[in-house]
Amino acid sequence: MNAEFWALLATVALLVGVLARPLGRYLAAVMDGRLPRSLLTAEAAALRLAGVDPAQEMGWGAYARALLLFNLLGVLAVYALQRWQGWLPLNPQHFGPVSPDSAWNTAISFVTNTNWQGYAGESTMGNLVQMAGLTVQNFLSAATGIAVAFALVRGFARRSTPTIGNFWIDVTRITTWVLLPMSFGLAIVLAARGVPQTLQPDRVVALRTPVSFQVPKRDARGDLLKDAHGNPVLVASSATRQTLPLGPVASQEAIKELGTNGGGFFNANSAHPYENPDALTNVLEIVAMLLISAALCHTFGEAVGDRRQGWALLVAMALMLGVAMGFEAHFEAQGNPQLAALHINQSAGNMEGKETRFGVPASAVFSAAATGTSTGAVNSMLDSDTPLGGMVPMVLMQLGEVAPGGVGTGLYGMLMAALMAVFVGGLMIGRTPEYVGKKIESFEMKMVAMGLLISPLLALLGTALASVTAVGLAGLANPGAHGFSEMLYAFTSASNNNGSAFAGLNANTSFYNLSLGVAMWLGRFVSIIAALAVAGSMAGKKRLAGSSGTMPTHGGLFVGLLIGTVVLVAALTFLPALALGPIVEHLTLWGVH
Repeated sequence: MNAEFWALLATVALLVGVLARPLGRYLAAVMDGRLPRSLLTAEAAALRLAGVDPAQEMGWGAYARALLLFNLLGVLAVYALQRWQGWLPLNPQHFGPVSPDSAWNTAISFVTNTNWQGYAGESTMGNLVQMAGLTVQNFLSAATGIAVAFALVRGFARRSTPTIGNFWIDVTRITTWVLLPMSFGLAIVLAARGVPQTLQPDRVVALRTPVSFQVPKRDARGDLLKDAHGNPVLVASSATRQTLPLGPVASQEAIKELGTNGGGFFNANSAHPYENPDALTNVLEIVAMLLISAALCHTFGEAVGDRRQGWALLVAMALMLGVAMGFEAHFEAQGNPQLAALHINQSAGNMEGKETRFGVPASAVFSAAATGTSTGAVNSMLDSDTPLGGMVPMVLMQLGEVAPGGVGTGLYGMLMAALMAVFVGGLMIGRTPEYVGKKIESFEMKMVAMGLLISPLLALLGTALASVTAVGLAGLANPGAHGFSEMLYAFTSASNNNGSAFAGLNANTSFYNLSLGVAMWLGRFVSIIAALAVAGSMAGKKRLAGSSGTMPTHGGLFVGLLIGTVVLVAALTFLPALALGPIVEHLTLWGVH
């Protein structure tokens, strides 16, 4: 960690800290419908045209059914757009239909806010699919996550009521009055910095200097030819032209980061200079990933009438993320000991897979921010990280992505963890557990357990299945501990709806498309249903006045208890798997036997 790292960390913390509080208060106003009369009148008219009564609220069951129906329709729409792509307009590259298994995986991926990509966007998706399918779902999946957070916040704030809001109203307001204006502003800035925003076809340009290289030789069937020693036969080739991929990139990039989606327009994601041209856009994208999730903590404090409660959640999130960023930068700055033994200069740290315009500090902060949230965007290749450097983003996901988590998902995930912490604390001191005046009973704890454990269960079961089946092992590009890390990372990413990946795993196969799709769907909606059930239960309870026997949930002791609960649950669940992957790889790399 050097001065560049600390300067970047301070800049990001300052910008998020300054912007989060006013945005949080605005989100509280949107949640309560405290908007200008003209906007509410126009909104009510549009909702009535859609068959929604603006005055009617829902219980948690009706809210959950509406949410599931809405997202299921989204899956069908994105799947159809991909399958019909060859016959649709705005496809200047004339791409054909996406294969059924890949289309199914991608549809679930973008609807669940995961944005896992088993394909290269610039060579697979036309502009219409990128805009009407993927970008639209970037808005709607983010709005869904924030809507669930709104519902759970109302559950804590309300007293003796059977309703937690109206899903259709929530998702409309969040999309219209929050995500659209913020994304429009960021897209304008990104376009001004050089990010493309056009419907023109890809442009072919002549190289000033031809590039010579070697490629594997293939036979008539497309199979690799090998020499007598089993090595691929290489033939000389050269390139005199380059294709510059274009499209409506800035608009997708803005909501990709603000909505903690992460799906890149290009295969290289935010490492591509057309998505992330320079140091300024890198900082803006990091801030965009963190901003709404941080602001929602303030929204929670405003809603329950005690801003200290929101600050306690935000401090816990910030401490976990800051420590993770520091570890990531430290491990990547160490370089590779095997290269050091060859007297290769590694003063810049482990630069394999990193862009020289960012270097180790900016890459480390970006990676931690993307996996501490549910964004999953990358500005470097995580598969090229050092073993423990690559373990940091993996662990951030395994913590439940609550540092600070995705938009909405981070807040309701941390609130579920807070209920667990209060319950554990109550057991230790012999007091009835309460949180912000609401008594925690057996039903809430059952839902908390279901919400917190579904993602680890899916991650570990999926990794185990891939490790013992031929179809799972066939996707590995690396043997041993690193290959195991690639599979563990993939299922951790899918089940936690992150979407980032170790690039060494070929996941665009029927096995991974189907299994990761199941993990994404269940990881998203089982936890959502659990959170909505808690919201409904809490909304129906009375608000109890605090007493001398009430455990404070806004001070340093509670922050420590909350962080300890999150870390302990993740450690007990994932430590054995981590020992088989990045930990043993680290020991092997450094010659520890």
